[in-house]
Amino acid sequence: MEENVKQQLDQLGNIIDEKIEKANAQVQQRTDGKIDETLKGEINNLTEKFNERMDAMEVANKKSFDSLSSQKESKSFKSALIKSINEGAIDSIKNGTSRGASFEIKADMTVGADFTGEVIPAQRVPGYYFDPNRPQNIRQLIPSGTTSSDVVRFVSESGYSNGAAATAEGATFGQTDFDMTATSVNVEKIGTYLRISEEMLADTPQLTSYISNRVPAKLMEVEDDQLLGGNGVSPNLKGLYNSGTAFDESASSAFYQAVTAPNEFDVLVAAINQLALNNYRPNYILLNPTDFHKILLTKDTTNNYIKDQVYQGLAPNFMGVPVVQNVEVNAGTFLVGDFANSCQLWVRDNLSVEFFREDGTNVRDGFVTVRAVERVALATYLPKGIIDGTFSSAITAMTKS
Repeated sequence: MEENVKQQLDQLGNIIDEKIEKANAQVQQRTDGKIDETLKGEINNLTEKFNERMDAMEVANKKSFDSLSSQKESKSFKSALIKSINEGAIDSIKNGTSRGASFEIKADMTVGADFTGEVIPAQRVPGYYFDPNRPQNIRQLIPSGTTSSDVVRFVSESGYSNGAAATAEGATFGQTDFDMTATSVNVEKIGTYLRISEEMLADTPQLTSYISNRVPAKLMEVEDDQLLGGNGVSPNLKGLYNSGTAFDESASSAFYQAVTAPNEFDVLVAAINQLALNNYRPNYILLNPTDFHKILLTKDTTNNYIKDQVYQGLAPNFMGVPVVQNVEVNAGTFLVGDFANSCQLWVRDNLSVEFFREDGTNVRDGFVTVRAVERVALATYLPKGIIDGTFSSAITAMTKS
């Protein structure tokens, strides 16, 4: 039907063109420079038919101009053309200068009123935006090694009786004893999976890159939780909170009495002292970001920030010990330790992201399974090298002294 309407429009257009040529010739021949009313009426009638056909084609193409009919004055091509003819547009054809007449369609158009759908293409920014991944994970702070077994066994000194002493000539040396204890930790698995359609994977730009970045980062957050707070009951690791040494709240009163109105920074100094008493030198202080910034806001009795005295360098550190902020460290708690010598992460299978079609009903349903998994173990060799505690109880203990 649409093709027939187009043919009819072409035919009417040719007839209108002929009539306008006739009108042009008539204007040149007549002394008054006008065309007779009969020819003018024919052009008017033909124009109406032309626009009726055009309206029919618009309806066939599901184009509606209902919104324009509510305006004070009709803005359609049909009405504008008829109005122009009635106002003498044909009469204004100059002798021999043109075969047509010009007229103006005055229509106020807006994007909101006249555009449907995405007529103006949006500017597409490539990639995907998401909150930042954790800037530093716990595994980056401790040594790591690889294992081909599902169990890691180590031997550590559990006791030492030192009988060495200055000895007189002919006297018997003192006897020394020590104890060794074998400890085992299991390799545990941390993992997750996603199931996405083949169309989603194929048709979404950069989706594979997004998954390969975001999913491992989120899994590493779970690893942080295990390395810090795992309770050691399979399939959990035994984290540093549960394998280190608690802050000594019964330390000598002489040391604590040297502190007036103890605060969080004083607690950290006391923990460093506790390590030093066992010949350890801390290489990291682990804090929740809230506690770190709370310490930065601490002021002395003269209302000066204590950070000006203890904060050194561009990277955060207190008294020369680097400070690591990690939200997995519970607010109100702390870890101060010689992590380099006291513990180790053992990796059986490093973190990997794999894509599988052969999983369940994937082939029939058109899905792809994405799996992220790792197998690791945490060995804490020297519990005295890692001190953990809560600020509130440590401050209370130091205040009582």
